[in-house]
Amino acid sequence: MSTSRAAPHLTARQAGLMSCHICGQLAHLPDGDSHHLRCPRCNAPMHMRKPASISTTWALILAAVLLYVPANLLPMMVTTSLLGSQEDTIMSGVVFLWQSGSWPLAAVVFFASVMVPLLKIIALIYLTASVQRRSRQNLLQRTRLYRMVEFVGRWSMLDIYVITILVALVHFQGLAIIQAGPAAVAFGAVVVLTMFAAMSFDPRLIWDPLTDTDAPDHD
Repeated sequence: MSTSRAAPHLTARQAGLMSCHICGQLAHLPDGDSHHLRCPRCNAPMHMRKPASISTTWALILAAVLLYVPANLLPMMVTTSLLGSQEDTIMSGVVFLWQSGSWPLAAVVFFASVMVPLLKIIALIYLTASVQRRSRQNLLQRTRLYRMVEFVGRWSMLDIYVITILVALVHFQGLAIIQAGPAAVAFGAVVVLTMFAAMSFDPRLIWDPLTDTDAPDHD
């Protein structure tokens, strides 16, 4: 017999089950202390949620924010030729491409090298803050936002790829010497830190407030 209202979904925690992060094996939660529980198949440590997920994510986000400023202000590329040397930042490269008529390439570089890292940092701050406040609002939208952050993260290294190709081509032709500037190190660190921040964030924390009947409705 069908009913008009669907039954609430049963979570793994409510069913007394825990999934291994390594092999995916399900295990029953013990009645006592579960902090030292190990997977019965691969013997890896098992946790209901990623340990220290929120604090680790915050630390990585703050480090990425601090490095984002020098990544955009310091020279990304240093070109040395017979005419002298020239230092170019990300924005100066975007302006040069725009003025030279390469508008699509300028837009791609600006979006992938400036906007994507910035939007990724903002999204991670929003996700972590909302989870810390145990918000029950926009759960599905926040889950989709997290998936999007993971997907677009791989496109944040466009400048590093371009510099690598230019260095190889110019050295091959013997026209000049192109070296990566200090901003390349900071930019690469921002990309790596945001990737680790997305990995350390546990998206299951977004849905945990639904099973916490004592938590107030925040947001």
